[in-house]
Amino acid sequence: MRGSGRTESDSMYLTVSKRFEFSASVRPNRADWSDRENLAYFGPGATSKYGYGNNYTAYFVFHGPVDRRTGMLVDLAIIKPRLLELLAQRYDHKFVNADTPPFDRIPPTPENLAVHLLKDASSLFSDITARAVACHLDATPAIGASAYTDSRVEREYWIDFSAARRTYSPHLSDAENAALFGVASSKMGHGHNYRLRVTVAGDFTPEEGQIISHESSSAALESLRAMLDHKNLNEEVPKLVGSPITTESLARFTFQQLTASLPVARVKLYEMPNFFAEYRFDRQSSLALELPLQAAHRLHCDQLTDRENRAIYGKCNNPAGHGHGYRIEATVGGMLDERTGTLFNLIDLQNRLSKSLEPWQYRHLDLEIADFSSTPSTGENICLALWPRLNDALQSRLARLRLWETPNNRFTLRKELPGAA
Repeated sequence: MRGSGRTESDSMYLTVSKRFEFSASVRPNRADWSDRENLAYFGPGATSKYGYGNNYTAYFVFHGPVDRRTGMLVDLAIIKPRLLELLAQRYDHKFVNADTPPFDRIPPTPENLAVHLLKDASSLFSDITARAVACHLDATPAIGASAYTDSRVEREYWIDFSAARRTYSPHLSDAENAALFGVASSKMGHGHNYRLRVTVAGDFTPEEGQIISHESSSAALESLRAMLDHKNLNEEVPKLVGSPITTESLARFTFQQLTASLPVARVKLYEMPNFFAEYRFDRQSSLALELPLQAAHRLHCDQLTDRENRAIYGKCNNPAGHGHGYRIEATVGGMLDERTGTLFNLIDLQNRLSKSLEPWQYRHLDLEIADFSSTPSTGENICLALWPRLNDALQSRLARLRLWETPNNRFTLRKELPGAA
């Protein structure tokens, strides 16, 4: 059902996100609070007299039907100049407290900024069918926030830690561990530089501007880091003794440790830049792997005139084509196997994703791949064509498929969840 923004199943949700950068200064502060209260709640920037600076990255997410002819959910060439103008007028190179209402009245926290970026963006696109449904804002490498059109607001924190481990389940024999985990089960162990993203959600008011105080979040995150950083996870973390040591089980462990003091919605543990495990409040786990896809294509629709094609696709309509180093991320979901501590065998995931992409690798999608012989090879259509191929290979356990065409353009197809965006 390419005209609906969904696949054959009505339980799919397709989005397109566009990435932008801007620089601004802010001072998160409440005039009716003391310096001590502001410092505890907002952190050290709250006492900065003239504000301090951040280099922000904003991701605007759109959802809507895919046009049958063009293959696009939204024309990025239309939204880009409008959002650039919005950022230039209200946010970029501004002291937000002084230059950008309503931040003269409410603190310019990442949460409040994400809410108003989404609100401002939503007002710009009444003339197109797609709608802005979310804004994800990275304020620093360690802090971000997300706002959604269903009124949800989230705060994200990142922490890093380095640790040694042996990928191993005490519920399996040594032979079973070796068969399942390969060299990672060696008694000598190995190590990783982990990155953990913690997403919190809960009561939020614009007047307070944050879901949780800086003092509370910092204490909880630093306690977890101290527990895990530069440790042998199998031997030096008492709370992990007797448990499988896998990426999936570690993600669940971090969630369980943090929920005692933070309103955690989900955690995402990166073991490598292209591989992570996620654990959510509903006890569901995910495992994701990203692989490259190098392919050429030309955006062109035979139902349109040459002039219309050039007007819609611009330089992407170049007759000789062009190419991308696509990044494809496949996520499987479900419940952990308590005996092994795994959700899906990583080697199997890598092999099945690689095999699914192999027919498209180093090919011209429009000239050599049947899926695009009469369908424009847009990011939207690539996701829609790849989903059934990959879902079959992954035993119908594919939960989310992401494609980066460039660092700025991302396409996401997922099994729809309540409130998904």
